[in-house]
Amino acid sequence: MASNARSGTKIPLGALLALAMTGFICIVTETLPAGLLPQMGQGLGVSLSLAGQMVTVYALGSLVAAIPLTIATQSWRRRTVLLLTILGFLLFNSITALSSHYWLTLAARFFAGVSAGLAWSLIAGYARRMVAPHMQGRALAVAMVGTPIALSLGVPIGTWLGGLVGWRMAFAVMSGLTLILIAWVLIKVPDYPGQSSSQRMALREVFLTPGVRSVLGVVFTWMLAHNILYTYIAPFVSKAGLTGQVDLVLFDFGVAALAGICLTGRLVDRHLRGMVLISLSTFAAVSIFLGVFSNSTLAIYTGVFIWGLTFGGAATLLQTALADTAGDGADVALSMNVVVWNGAIAGGGLMGGILLEQWGASVFPSVLPVLLLLSLIIALRARVHGFPSGQRSGGTAVVGH
Repeated sequence: MASNARSGTKIPLGALLALAMTGFICIVTETLPAGLLPQMGQGLGVSLSLAGQMVTVYALGSLVAAIPLTIATQSWRRRTVLLLTILGFLLFNSITALSSHYWLTLAARFFAGVSAGLAWSLIAGYARRMVAPHMQGRALAVAMVGTPIALSLGVPIGTWLGGLVGWRMAFAVMSGLTLILIAWVLIKVPDYPGQSSSQRMALREVFLTPGVRSVLGVVFTWMLAHNILYTYIAPFVSKAGLTGQVDLVLFDFGVAALAGICLTGRLVDRHLRGMVLISLSTFAAVSIFLGVFSNSTLAIYTGVFIWGLTFGGAATLLQTALADTAGDGADVALSMNVVVWNGAIAGGGLMGGILLEQWGASVFPSVLPVLLLLSLIIALRARVHGFPSGQRSGGTAVVGH
């Protein structure tokens, strides 16, 4: 991919922010129903539990489509693939806004998830191709900035908008944003050829590349720990009397995550391994801190802020490490990342639900450090392949710098 990268030292901000906007739309489209379940259930004439499947099928679409669609479109021009994913959001969000039938809406949500699976597989590799190799980490950080913005601002605003003008209009607004994004991509985002048959690597070959499984192992264990706490943050903070302030707690997390991704953008190309190890260690420590001081409002806000800092750069760090490690198989490896990441989201919801049901939210700070210690051990062992020491250069680390 380096042959297509720009040789200059300037970051193509307009193009990278278009990718960030794509990620923003992915996240808001995925999570919007969570804040609008009562309205959607009433509008479609179904129960809250059935309405909740709008989130489930979206994640399922991403899981099942990411790898096969990435492999199928490897030879296609990159901007064509990007525009197809965005057109998918336009079509399926519009159907969601207009549909009065539950099963049609559910199908639209599934295929919106399919679009997201392909988009997430594409964004990281696309961002890396826009810049010289030594700036790839910074470029990816810019391209990923849409995620914390969506989590901290997009979802609450979408929920508020849905409550104000109706859930259908909230999805219609998403379609409107998508139209703007299509024009943005056509104007600002450069096009690149797909991979030739000689460059393409088989799925098994990519998976067996030294270091790929280590990075994916860290992705799963780190994100599993994160999603146990994030999914059930409401019952966890209730002990500190913050049941009515969950939105503020999540805003606190989102602001910190935004700061974390900005910090990551400055350091990832020089200190990727160190940042991964520090992030995991700090998240483990703050999990214990939250358990010890779970009754304190100040401690909760402080701990959640530090947790947000450690999480903000996670996607950039892990996708950079995975793409570096996989080389020509980067796009396929990044599609595996989509599957593992979404699997960790689902696993966090399932495992967290079992823990909550059996022992209550107070057990989370005991479980999270165990998962994070496992993640830390995997990262520490991947010193040669996966998370090498030194400064990144040309997709690999330069030891000793």
